[in-house]
Amino acid sequence: MTTTFKPPNYDDDIDFAALALQDAEFAKVLDPKGHIDFHNPQAVKQLTKSLLKRDFDLRVELPDNRLCPPINQHSPSSYNYVRWIQDLLDTTSETYSDQHDPKRQVIGLDIGTGASAIYILLLLQTRPTYRTCATDIDAISLASARVNIEANNLAPRCRLLHTQASDPLVPLDALKVERLDFTICNPPFYASEQEMRDAFHGTGKRAKPSAVCTGAEVEMIYAPPTAPSSSSPSTSQNIGGDAGFVLRMIEESRMLQEKVQWYSSMLGKLSSVNVVVKRLKEVGVGNWAVACLRAGQKTRRWAVAWSWGDMRPRNDVARRDMSIKDVLPFPTEYVIAVEGDGKAVAVTINEALNALDLRWMWRENLMAGVGLARENVWSRSARRKKKRLEVADEKTEEDMDMESDVDEEVALGFKISVQKDAVVVRWLRGRDSVLFESFCGMVKRTLSGKT
Repeated sequence: MTTTFKPPNYDDDIDFAALALQDAEFAKVLDPKGHIDFHNPQAVKQLTKSLLKRDFDLRVELPDNRLCPPINQHSPSSYNYVRWIQDLLDTTSETYSDQHDPKRQVIGLDIGTGASAIYILLLLQTRPTYRTCATDIDAISLASARVNIEANNLAPRCRLLHTQASDPLVPLDALKVERLDFTICNPPFYASEQEMRDAFHGTGKRAKPSAVCTGAEVEMIYAPPTAPSSSSPSTSQNIGGDAGFVLRMIEESRMLQEKVQWYSSMLGKLSSVNVVVKRLKEVGVGNWAVACLRAGQKTRRWAVAWSWGDMRPRNDVARRDMSIKDVLPFPTEYVIAVEGDGKAVAVTINEALNALDLRWMWRENLMAGVGLARENVWSRSARRKKKRLEVADEKTEEDMDMESDVDEEVALGFKISVQKDAVVVRWLRGRDSVLFESFCGMVKRTLSGKT
């Protein structure tokens, strides 16, 4: 693939008739009315294969006894998840551009890649500078994944590793990598065989599942750990399924910290999102993101990502299609309504920021600027201190060091954009939400003439 890859548009229903004209194999599973039977495993598999071929130029083979990546009539949750991860990385890059950087070398890990290796294929095919690692505890799935990766000439950019259930979920040493930019995972959704059977039969729901599931138990069930271990902490002893699996990831991340920029996982139940976010708060993670991944008219999947670092994702990425207050991270965008000439507003902002003791770069052609502050330098006391130093025409040794050290600790990174009728303050970097709020308050007072 090239860097000019354009993602498919799944906003509308997939035109099965048009797809049948493009793919003779898909035409074979289409009925005379132009529909397919989503309870027919072969039809579902062929739809997935045909869409991957048409939209991503990917050739895949899917075993009959392993999970088929869900691609519904409206949108594939697998691709939505990949796009979200890419957006997370793009909006937490050190370029502060909020755009895809085609020169950035990214390496990620797919935990439990599955027989299709769908996430690996989509990641590598859509981003030529990405490299990946993939693990699985199931030898059959891993062998199939290898076939699919090699069939699409992506093997040079992917390292596969067969792991055991007791191994770390993020085995950096075994993979021979020092750090990762992200992890991606579609964990087993169920805690027991009975829970899986109930889900397949629609027990407790108004309707049965809209499509067949071909997944094996090794892919679908994660039972609660029965004894404490280094990779199965006490906090997740009595929880299985997707929530229990991700709780185990969280405990590993507490040890690895910033060796991975973004840890992430898909979740099959909204209740699992609540469990995971609650635990993130308990262990002190202040930087996380949540997303609702639409996979059809009724089907929903969710995703949670967290970081021990201080790079903040764009607000629409951190809170993608989510409105449940308890799981939402702190907003990374603050909008200030303004009136009058935009250029005059821009001049006011630029002059105010230039007067502060921070690094500030204004791009007049973009009506936007990026700033980095080592501490609160906009409070009245900080401004008085700066003025005293200027009057005395002297600088302390500490001040000189801070100016010359480009790798200094950044307490707050921000971007200010002047738009029509509004000024948008974007939180780029930092750990202290109170500091960001304080800065936004200063900008608002500056624009209102109250400093």
